[in-house]
Amino acid sequence: MNEILTKLFRAAPPPLIGVDIGTSSVKLLQLAASGSSYRVEAFAVESLPEGAVSEGSITEPEQVAEAVKRAIKRGEFKAKTCAMAVTGSAVITKVINLPAELSEEDIEGQIEVEAGQYIPYPREEVSLDFEVLGPSPRNADLLEILLAASKTEHVDTRREVAELAGLSVKVIDVESYAVANAFDLVRKRAGIDDSETIGVLNVGSTVSTMIVLRGNRTVYSREHGFGGHQLVEECMRRYGMDSEQAAFLQRGEEPPAGFEDEVLEPFRQNVIQQISRALQFYSSSSDYSSISTLFMTGGGASIPGLAEAVGNEVGMSCEVAAPLKDLRLSPRINARSLEQARPALTTACGLALRGFD
Repeated sequence: MNEILTKLFRAAPPPLIGVDIGTSSVKLLQLAASGSSYRVEAFAVESLPEGAVSEGSITEPEQVAEAVKRAIKRGEFKAKTCAMAVTGSAVITKVINLPAELSEEDIEGQIEVEAGQYIPYPREEVSLDFEVLGPSPRNADLLEILLAASKTEHVDTRREVAELAGLSVKVIDVESYAVANAFDLVRKRAGIDDSETIGVLNVGSTVSTMIVLRGNRTVYSREHGFGGHQLVEECMRRYGMDSEQAAFLQRGEEPPAGFEDEVLEPFRQNVIQQISRALQFYSSSSDYSSISTLFMTGGGASIPGLAEAVGNEVGMSCEVAAPLKDLRLSPRINARSLEQARPALTTACGLALRGFD
């Protein structure tokens, strides 16, 4: 009886804003519990000035913070705490095995010793964290530990952005793990078994990340230098547009005459080649196993016809991922605007879900 009362009157976790800082925009999302699922409480996407973020590093914290503040105001966010992520290029991850009988204190001490083998920077320049994944599938006497390390400057600039925007940071995550966290919703909705291996191609503005998931574990992650901004740049060159005008697809606007054949199709073919190369890299990795479905996510995933063309070329099921699909919406959410932004909100979704861990 006491246990039931405790569950009934347990305070709900404070709301958490997932703040995804990309190269060309910031994406914010806030969720609330709704029965056994979630409700979208607020979201916003706000453009960034060119150069404010470069290769995963925040070079202009004030400009990024201003964009976050604009997004908070436009999306009418109420929460004051957030989760952010560092990108794959700014973080080192490694799964290590330690004896299962170690206490948490002993694990922390051993992590400090082990970290020196994998981190090519002085220890004082690095922020280090770890997560116990569970017993090793190869040896029950060992624990698998996920070690994550990033140069402290990458963590500090994200905290600076949050503070300038009036937020406090509760979680600093790794981008690929935030994407994996969002894909729990995709798996459950699609009935994908935990034993299946799925691929996720997160198509960003200038960098795309190939992530391979087995159950809720990330078994492979690699960045590749292509993204949706290449299409914007080609539109700028061909039609004499500025960057804002050239982003007409993102706004759902009608493209110029000849766009499909002259610009979009060559871009699709280039992306297909890049994705085929990304899959080849994965197939030569030590963690390789056959992928059942390739999901595309990120802002570039919604480029018309891209997922279908990729699936036809690589010979596997390929679809645009939608972790937010079928979630209830707060009355103030514009469903059409959310539909347009949904693929770009995957990382923000995974970050917002950290508030329910």
